[in-house]
Amino acid sequence: MSLVSNLFILFVAASVLIYYLVPRRFQWIVLLAFSYIYYIAGGPRYVVFILFSTIVTWLLALLIEKTEGNGNHKGAKKLLILGLILNFGMLGVVKYTNFTIENINALFHLHLRGIELLFPLGISFYTFQSSGYLLDVYWKRCKAERQPFKYALFVSYFPQILQGPIGRYSRLANQLYAEHKFESQNIVRGFERILWGFFKKMILADWAAVFSDAIFCDPEKYNGVALLGVLFYLIQIYADFSGGMDVVIGISSMFGIELDENFKRPYFAVSTADFWHRWHISLSTWLRDYLYISLGGNRKGKIRTYINLILTMLLGGLWHGASWNFVVWGGLHGVALALHKFFRNLLGRPKQYRSRGIRKFFAVVLTFHFVCFCWIFFRNSTFEASVTMIRQIFTAFHPELLEQLLTGYWKVFALMGVGFLLHFCPDSWQNACSRGMVRMPLIAQALIMIALIYLVIQVKSSDIQPFIYFQF
Repeated sequence: MSLVSNLFILFVAASVLIYYLVPRRFQWIVLLAFSYIYYIAGGPRYVVFILFSTIVTWLLALLIEKTEGNGNHKGAKKLLILGLILNFGMLGVVKYTNFTIENINALFHLHLRGIELLFPLGISFYTFQSSGYLLDVYWKRCKAERQPFKYALFVSYFPQILQGPIGRYSRLANQLYAEHKFESQNIVRGFERILWGFFKKMILADWAAVFSDAIFCDPEKYNGVALLGVLFYLIQIYADFSGGMDVVIGISSMFGIELDENFKRPYFAVSTADFWHRWHISLSTWLRDYLYISLGGNRKGKIRTYINLILTMLLGGLWHGASWNFVVWGGLHGVALALHKFFRNLLGRPKQYRSRGIRKFFAVVLTFHFVCFCWIFFRNSTFEASVTMIRQIFTAFHPELLEQLLTGYWKVFALMGVGFLLHFCPDSWQNACSRGMVRMPLIAQALIMIALIYLVIQVKSSDIQPFIYFQF
C-alpha cells in the first residue's frame, strides 16, 4: 500500500475519522489496529517478524529493569546482550545470509546455493527503534512499558514503519498514548504537508528517476555525460525520501502527533559532519547515540575516535543493504568524518565553529561534490558498475553533448532547477507559507488544496515509482 496510492489515502482518511469519533481513551487502540492492518496488507507472513521483535524487546526490557532494580548490573547487561543478539540476529539472517554466502563462494571458490528468505517490510527501521528502546531502558533513560499492546503501537506505528523516522520511546510514546482532541489546524497543516510530499515525490523524484535510471542502467552508453545521472539521482533520492517524510509527518500531524524532522537542507552542508546533521537525522543520531558512543566515542583517544567514526559509518552503510557498494559508501563517509575531526583538532577549532563568507561557499561546493561522488556507489547495484561510471565521467566527458541534452530536454532541466531552488530556500519561507495557510478562510484553503492536487496530477510522471527507502 504505497504512500501515494488512492487506497492509502482512503486508509488514512478512515483512520483519522475513526480516531476522532471514538472516545479519546481508545484512540491509541485505533492507531494500533490500523497499524497492524496496514502491515498485514503488505504481507501477512511478515507479521511474525515484527511480533518477534516486539515481544522479545518488551519482555527483556521489563526483566532488565527488574534485574537492575535488584542491584544485579551484570545480570541486566547479559539480558541486554541477549535482546540485541535476538533482535539484530533476526535482521542479520533475513538481510545478510545470501550476501555472506556470495562472499564465501567468491573467497573460497565454492558453489553454495543461496537461501530463499522473506524480507519483511520495514525490518531495518523497527529493529533499530526497538533496540534503541531496549538500550534506553538499560541506560535508565526511560521506564519500561508495562502494557504490551501500547509498546506494540510504539514499534508498529503505521505512518513511520516503512521508512522512518526512527523514533525514540521517550519522545514518541507519550504522544501515541495521549488523548487528542480534534483541531482543524492540525488537519490543515497535515494535509498541506502531505501535498508538499506528493509534489516532491510524484513530480521531482519520479521525473528525475526517469533519467537517472536510464543513465545508471547503462553508463557506458552516455560516456562522461553520465555525470548528469548523478545530478538527477541526488535530486531523486532527496525528493523521494524527504517527500515520504513529509507525507509521514503530515499524517501524524492529523492525529496530533509530532514526529521529528528527518531533513534540513542537506545539500547546503558545509562538511560531511554537517551533512549528517541534516540528512536522515533519525538514523545518524541513532548511530551516534547507540553505536558510536557504545564503541567508545571520543573517550578512548584520538586514534580510537577516528576508528570509531569509520566503523560506525561502515555499519551504517551495511544497514542500507547487503552490498559492498553500501559498505564503500559508508566507508567513504566514515573516512570523511574522521578527516574532518582530524583537521578541526589540528586547527584548534571548537565544535561550534562555522565557516563564513567565501570559506562557507567553497565548503558547501566541496561537500556537495563529495556527496555526489558517494551517491554513485549508493545507487549502483554492483561495485564494477560504480567503477565504470566513475571512469566514464573522468575520462570520456564530451561537453558538446550537453547542448543537445539541454535543447532536447529543457523542460526537465527547468524542473530540476526548481527542485534545487526549493531545496535552498530558507525554512522560514515554508513555515511562513504554512502559517498563512492556516489563517486563511476555509474556502480559500480548500481552493488552494484542490489547485495543488490538480497540479500534481497533471505534472506527475506516468508511472509512480516505489519509494527508494522502502527497500531498506
